[in-house]
Amino acid sequence: MAPAIQAENLVKTFGDVRALDGVSLDVPEGTVLGLLGPNGAGKTTTVRVLTTLLRPDSGRAVVAGVDVLKHPNKVRSLIGLSGQYAAVDEYLTGFENLQMVGELYQMSAREAKARARELLEWFNLAEARDRIAKTYSGGMRRRLDLAAALVVRPPVMFLDEPTTGLDPRNRLALWEVIETLVEQGTTLLLTTQYLEEADRLAHDIAVVDHGRVIARGTADQLKAQIGGERIEVVVHRADQAAEAVAALSEYALGEASVEKNTRRITVPVSGGARVLADAIRELDARSIEIDDIGLRRPTLDDVFLSLTGHVTEAGTEENDGAGKGGRGRGGHGKGRAGEDGKDGGSGRGPDKQAVTAGKEL
Repeated sequence: MAPAIQAENLVKTFGDVRALDGVSLDVPEGTVLGLLGPNGAGKTTTVRVLTTLLRPDSGRAVVAGVDVLKHPNKVRSLIGLSGQYAAVDEYLTGFENLQMVGELYQMSAREAKARARELLEWFNLAEARDRIAKTYSGGMRRRLDLAAALVVRPPVMFLDEPTTGLDPRNRLALWEVIETLVEQGTTLLLTTQYLEEADRLAHDIAVVDHGRVIARGTADQLKAQIGGERIEVVVHRADQAAEAVAALSEYALGEASVEKNTRRITVPVSGGARVLADAIRELDARSIEIDDIGLRRPTLDDVFLSLTGHVTEAGTEENDGAGKGGRGRGGHGKGRAGEDGKDGGSGRGPDKQAVTAGKEL
């Protein structure tokens, strides 16, 4: 079976900036690919190319079996897109926003209203349906934006950092919605800087840096690439850190890491609970007081740091040369690839799907 999303050697430059440098990826139908990378890595540019909002300099992209460059209008009818910022009309009510999107997709007024009511219930916005979106909280606006991306039940969804700026409660609620979508068969490409989000939602993760995919695999596979287990110890007294490192050295498979401010020592090991028990006995024999000790596997933070050389910067805007675009649903916006493969830029088109939904991208 052909992948629901496929990109081959995508290249995009903005002046001297090579935002995409041969990006290739594929997403099997009914699965989630997490696109993980630091600011400026090329995540948003990749999404904009795959959703017809930006024409690559070279390369090929196919979404839902349709060539993105040759038939952009067809692609727009098959996808949903929720960008980094909620693209809702602040002066329409929640209900009116969803009804408008449905009618832009050429639904009848009756169908659009019924779908709007259904989505407002699903996203727990029914009580706020008649309030203008300007009065919504950030979490409510984000849920309304995602609901708008689902008006036409697209088989393929693109979510560009969908939970950035949300509080933990709203983030968890949105994760549950995303999981339900996937259970129903939706294929999803998700960009994120929240490593916990990628770990929970993605079947596969592609790590992007400097416009290239530098690693690909499941969360467990990526974690395995940088080694096995680690013993983490927090010593009670900072002056005992050096002795604790010496005590743990006979179990270590590599160099110990010491965080002076937190008095935390991390040592790569193998052997599981047995080696942890041995380490505890050794520390006790040397009368080294500890506040905390444990055995853990590498996290996606460790993977990210190992592969890219720096930590994630969650909550900050990506600027990889594509500008601040990437908002909207399935083709509502300006500056996308032109109709039937012609280079775009004006954002105009012959059908209603080319109309901006409430706000310019």
